[in-house]
Amino acid sequence: MRFFFLFSLFACTVFALDIKMASSTVSNGKTALLEFKKEKNISYEDIALGNKRYKIFKNPLNDEMFYALIPIDYYEKPSDKKVEIYYKQGSEQKSKSLFFRVESANYEKETLSVDGSKVVLSKKDQQRASKEYVEAMDVYKKTTMQSYISSEFIIPLDSKITSDFGKARVYNGSLKSYHGGTDFRAGEGEPLVACNNGKVVLSKDRFYSGGTVVIDHGHGIYSCYFHMSELGVKEGVMVKKGETIGLSGSTGRVTGPHLHFGIRVAAQQVDPLQFVELMNKNIVKGIK
Repeated sequence: MRFFFLFSLFACTVFALDIKMASSTVSNGKTALLEFKKEKNISYEDIALGNKRYKIFKNPLNDEMFYALIPIDYYEKPSDKKVEIYYKQGSEQKSKSLFFRVESANYEKETLSVDGSKVVLSKKDQQRASKEYVEAMDVYKKTTMQSYISSEFIIPLDSKITSDFGKARVYNGSLKSYHGGTDFRAGEGEPLVACNNGKVVLSKDRFYSGGTVVIDHGHGIYSCYFHMSELGVKEGVMVKKGETIGLSGSTGRVTGPHLHFGIRVAAQQVDPLQFVELMNKNIVKGIK
């Protein structure tokens, strides 16, 4: 009997999934991260949160680990969430549930005065803005299975933050949107650098974001740099972390020169500073 008990305990230990969540609570607009330890005879596939699926990727810097990112929608209300993890044990399809809590970030409001033509749009500008939105979302929805990340993320400009992610934005007295990135103080023409290695997938002037560069880092992660006065890279080129990609400016819908820095995960806007801290602490930990 004792032998049978010990064998049963051993068998349960062998086939138990080693899963760690960076935090059991995540605020709206931020990113949740799950880590999975490499296990013999286990093949990780993806995870489900509601009707959305997110891929489980091999950690690009640790052959013994896998990870998944879950972007929490800005408009998500406080609630308990269940994540279903799908994997194969040999040829057998299995799943495991994990729970976490979404809490409110309690974002503030800010009032901005901008050129009226950027708030009440002409038909021509509406068509342009709509076309550019579709174009950008087509980019963000693509997932490059290769990761270009080889070290920790950095912030593209060493400067004071002038507007945090998530603030509800009132333009000329009318609530229009929320702030989908973090703004950094910058004069006209200051060099901006890539936050990590990647491929430039968008480099052009856009109606709202002005001079824009978007970098694909792989695994559904994109970094965004808006309002540039000069674009320093072309679409399709590979860039290294810390490489200058353009100059700061005041193009697009702005009140003055600055850098808007954003991150997209699985096409969703997330708090870029929380994302950088999360990745550096969990995925690229110990890498120098």
